[in-house]
Amino acid sequence: MKRRQVLAAGAAGAAALSSPAWVGAQSAAWPTRGPVRLIAQFPPGGLVDTVSRLMAPHLSQALGQTVVVENRPGAGGLIGTDYVSKQAADGYTLLVSHASVHIYATATRATMPFDPVADFTHMAMLVEAPMVLLVRAQSPFQTLGQYVAAAKTKPVRYGTSGIGSANHLFGEMLKLEGQAPEHDHVPYQGSAPAMQDLLSGQIDGLFDPVTTNVAQLKAGSLRALAISTPARLPALGSIPTFAEAGFPSMTGSQWLGLSAPKNLPAPIVQRLTALIPDILRKPDVAARLEELQTLPRRTPVVGDEFVKVVRSQIDTWTAVAKKAKVEVAV
Repeated sequence: MKRRQVLAAGAAGAAALSSPAWVGAQSAAWPTRGPVRLIAQFPPGGLVDTVSRLMAPHLSQALGQTVVVENRPGAGGLIGTDYVSKQAADGYTLLVSHASVHIYATATRATMPFDPVADFTHMAMLVEAPMVLLVRAQSPFQTLGQYVAAAKTKPVRYGTSGIGSANHLFGEMLKLEGQAPEHDHVPYQGSAPAMQDLLSGQIDGLFDPVTTNVAQLKAGSLRALAISTPARLPALGSIPTFAEAGFPSMTGSQWLGLSAPKNLPAPIVQRLTALIPDILRKPDVAARLEELQTLPRRTPVVGDEFVKVVRSQIDTWTAVAKKAKVEVAV
């Protein structure tokens, strides 16, 4: 065959392989190889890692391919999330996305290494981790009303896992809505050192996800003044909601979702969004999530509805950050 004919044949073959019909056929057959990587952008042992490893075997069974959890921590989840945003949209790299990155970091940083909506295919919200305001058992504050009243006239110091975190923005929202100018933020490098200072009396309160504090709440070493759920949690029914205490805007959570790089082919998206509700209903998954006091939605938020949640929450918390003048130096 002459060189010109060979080149023409090669070009025709390449065009065929990149045609929508061929790509669609490959997507429909996905996954034809393994492994599928599920990226956890926080270290082993935390909620993201726990949920990732809970989901992975069920995804493996449903897809007929190995699904491995790969931890890529750093920069408060930005490193792993940015990594996924730049991978091929072929269904072999997925992300357990986190509101701390897609919502709260976006709200408080002047620049981001990716667009939290446009650079991802957001498929489903997996669980939500409500926020609680904690005080030590010996605290003089028995109610949220007492806590806010004190912060109107004298310093009431609250700790968080860092500047620009969801915990910080919840604390600033309480300061704004409670008209409590003396509600003073004390940032820490994570929740563990903040908890040590709370228990020793160095700070007065701590905003933190309820998931990491259930044991101490049940043991009585901590008291929760309010929780950010719409209604009280059955397992922690003594904790009132912020809404009950007069702060209806303080309803929200740290959610975890399933996402992928942008432009993930529709057949792959459809298959994954169809699988998620069934996996969340699996007895072992449901029991572990209940144990962690996370909230799987009875009707999971998937597809376009999940994207709407992401957009709406970015708008809400960006407004709070601007009003409170919270900005993280990049």
